[in-house]
Amino acid sequence: MTHLAVSPHAGISWRINGNILFNVHDLLSVVPPIQIGGVGVYNSTIAALGYGWKNGDFSAGPSVALYFMPACGSTLCGHVAGMAVGAHAQTNAYVAGPLGVSVSANVDWVGGSSLVLPGYVSVLVVVGPVLRWSLK
Repeated sequence: MTHLAVSPHAGISWRINGNILFNVHDLLSVVPPIQIGGVGVYNSTIAALGYGWKNGDFSAGPSVALYFMPACGSTLCGHVAGMAVGAHAQTNAYVAGPLGVSVSANVDWVGGSSLVLPGYVSVLVVVGPVLRWSLK
């Protein structure tokens, strides 16, 4: 089931060697209660390695998510809650100085059995503006 959400995202990057980056991200997605199933929260924490250049960067790595989300199976709707592990990829393109566009994707394995969860995979894709700060 697809849900629209508000997803503030914070991250910090360190240059390890040249253009190689180590990133830590936290992505909090809040599903507003205007949709079927009511309010939901999905929080992913990510540690990733990446590559950066003057006007952008790309990173990928493992993620851990805590969630409380509305879900519907073939005959029943309700909420699912728990913890999931998965993978994360993100790219940022800076098009006007420190302002840019970010595309982030998480694929998480949601374990356990549930009457309302139709599968064992959660896919979260976020596209939005990004602002880069740097300390020298």
